[in-house]
Amino acid sequence: MADSSADRLAVIHRHLTKDSGDKVAPKIPSSIPKKRQELLRWNGWGYEDSGFVLNNLGTEQHPKYVFTFSGSRYEIASADLPHFYDWACTTIGVHPEKKKDPQGEPSYPEPILNEGFVNGLKNTSMTFSFEGMDRLFRAHGHTLHDIALLRGGQFLRIPDVVVWPECHSHVEELVALAFKYNVAVVPIGGGTNVTGAVDCKRDEQRMIVSLDTSQMNQILWIDDGNLVAHVESGIIGKDLEDRLQKRGYTTGHEPDSYEFSSLGGWVATRASGMKKNRYGNIEDLVVALRAVTPSGEWRSSGTYPRVSTGPDMNHVMIGSEGTLGVITEVTIKIRPIPPLRKYASFVFPDFDCGVKFMRQVARDRCQPASLRLMDNQQFQFGQALRPSKGPFGLIVDGLKNFYLTRLKGLDINKICVATIVMEGTIKEVAVQEEKLNTIGLEFQGIPAGEHNGKRGYQLTFAIAYIRDIGLNYGVVAESFETSVPWDRVVNVVNNTKSRLEKECADRKFSHSFISARVTQVYDAGACIYFYFAFNYGTMSMLQAVEVYEELEIIARNEIMASGGSLSHHHGVGKIRKKWLPSILTSNAINVLHSIKNTVDPQNIMAAGNLVFD
Repeated sequence: MADSSADRLAVIHRHLTKDSGDKVAPKIPSSIPKKRQELLRWNGWGYEDSGFVLNNLGTEQHPKYVFTFSGSRYEIASADLPHFYDWACTTIGVHPEKKKDPQGEPSYPEPILNEGFVNGLKNTSMTFSFEGMDRLFRAHGHTLHDIALLRGGQFLRIPDVVVWPECHSHVEELVALAFKYNVAVVPIGGGTNVTGAVDCKRDEQRMIVSLDTSQMNQILWIDDGNLVAHVESGIIGKDLEDRLQKRGYTTGHEPDSYEFSSLGGWVATRASGMKKNRYGNIEDLVVALRAVTPSGEWRSSGTYPRVSTGPDMNHVMIGSEGTLGVITEVTIKIRPIPPLRKYASFVFPDFDCGVKFMRQVARDRCQPASLRLMDNQQFQFGQALRPSKGPFGLIVDGLKNFYLTRLKGLDINKICVATIVMEGTIKEVAVQEEKLNTIGLEFQGIPAGEHNGKRGYQLTFAIAYIRDIGLNYGVVAESFETSVPWDRVVNVVNNTKSRLEKECADRKFSHSFISARVTQVYDAGACIYFYFAFNYGTMSMLQAVEVYEELEIIARNEIMASGGSLSHHHGVGKIRKKWLPSILTSNAINVLHSIKNTVDPQNIMAAGNLVFD
């Protein structure tokens, strides 16, 4: 006799939530504590004990300023950076006497309380907090605007309570309670978004719950045969990798923020990692997921490698940015740890040659795990961060003597650098290396050594701390990204940089910095990251942030007019939603609203991202 529909759903449920003998371990604490302020910087990026510091190694009469990087978590830490101070003074106008200290801990808005909800919450087993710093920590992401408010302003609306569910059923209970009492819910994972995605809407009159997924951080099971793992969504990327690697596996998903960002956040924003060439973007890695919406559970039909059953319902949740429900569990592809990782780098005469190299690598489909191209401005910046001495530092150290005469013919103010990470078996890596060397030489590339490739890759994590030290000395800085067809890459970079340079000149900024790098490559195009900073002189920091936001809008319009997308992987959030009506048809927007009205008719999931209010 055929199985009933209920029987089939029960089988699917058991597969998605199975408690097999492969369960990895009992409850393991997150590396990020509930009280994030005990470990992380409350008004800036990253760990409290890490960051750039400007020291005077001389005397008050005869100062000698040198930057260092504090702590011991990163390879750059504890070493003097003798060239960085000169670069910072010359390029962005940093001067010790202009230091601007951030404000102390701010005051907090009084919470709006829904008595029925609070009483119901007290009757659950979930922990929660009304403390000001706990609420503030979850009121923002890491846009320039967010950090500026923390350092010198005031958030007018923050969550009224933080709740830490510890499993899928807890989320069901919490969302049902919010639905019953018409309370707004804003999910948060690592809080690393740069789109205003978790910022509270100022006009929200309902009680706002920050649903912190960080305590849902377990690997529920690993399927060695099918190479998938079923994982709770709040796990931090670094924790996920550390635990999987103890079993001999990796997801290979390594965004710049993976020390602090969560699996659920990756899924909710359609994230991308530095090694996507080998392992895929997050949408390529997700096999199945579970979520809780105000109308009930949302889950995949099974852990199948692929299905042809109409539109993929996983993709309704992937990229939904907290507007439809709370992603609670994800079945994700894993791979055995490759036996070999090898780094490499190339120097090219100019950016055009570097882009042609990247294009040919993609055309030949021989992309290594990571392949990134820095323009000359980023090359100069990277050289300023070298601990070693000498006019060309580590780049020259990595060049073989055979190429030194060729290097003399290069213009140091035009060259760009590609950094490479190769992973696989010894044979696979050897084949990759041979192909890349052949293509590199074809486009006038000079092999620049393994050490430079490794250093360039690892500097990514430390560079995230740059913005904080800039704000200390009157410099605002931010990054933004896009995806571009190959035939538009150079134009998008040149047009955007030229437009920003003109805007800075028109505004008579004393110093500004605009650079670009190509970070991910595809058959049909690439991802471009822009880095933009300016010295704001006599303006206040908050005034400078307003000017920056005007300039980023101008830059985004230039990017899109030149052939770039609205976003490659940061997402939309609130800061980019103004452009959605110009890139989505009215029918598409109506479909999104229809989904929202079906799963969340009361707008309980009130993040206000994408096209939703």
